[in-house]
Amino acid sequence: MKLRANLIIGGALFALAILGDAAALNYIDGTGFHLYGGDISALTTIHNAAPSKNVYFTEQWVGGPGNFPADLGWAVKNLIVGATRNWSRNVLEWNLANDPNYQPHTVGGCSNCLGALTIAAGVTRNVSYYIIGHASKFVPMGSVRIASSLPGNLQNVAFKTPDGKKVLIVLNDNNTPQTFNIQFNGKWVTTTLDAGAVATYTW
Repeated sequence: MKLRANLIIGGALFALAILGDAAALNYIDGTGFHLYGGDISALTTIHNAAPSKNVYFTEQWVGGPGNFPADLGWAVKNLIVGATRNWSRNVLEWNLANDPNYQPHTVGGCSNCLGALTIAAGVTRNVSYYIIGHASKFVPMGSVRIASSLPGNLQNVAFKTPDGKKVLIVLNDNNTPQTFNIQFNGKWVTTTLDAGAVATYTW
């Protein structure tokens, strides 16, 4: 049976110790991370220590009631872009849905974690819905990350899907609108993103 070590990124030294144990390495599938401390680049440190093992990003919460623009920008920069540019095979937000009182949750669990959806008389889509949606709607299982440049504060990540489409997710992490070019195979297009805006481009 393969095991996954699920660790806070601040505990990367513990993961390195496990991955450095030749007797244990055979039984390890990979390492899972949350981002409640440290820096997302720790995933690359773990990948480099054991390139044949997987890296997973398994949880990040948004505290309710939340700040939509700030939460969107932080999560796209650190999770959608940051985790995948640092070898993570996935990104998960916590959690899928809850009611207006952030229920249900386990005893002693997070009492103000905002779900992707709030279920009451109707359904409200919260920031996590859009954070994950920028990737999940366009980057299906079996997609692989491909290289893309990081000009200025235009945080981005690119993928090739199983059917050969290209997907580029871009966050304008500047305080002003930014106009930029997307270039691929000798072709290019010019587009503009408002300050703090996120866009997904496909071709």
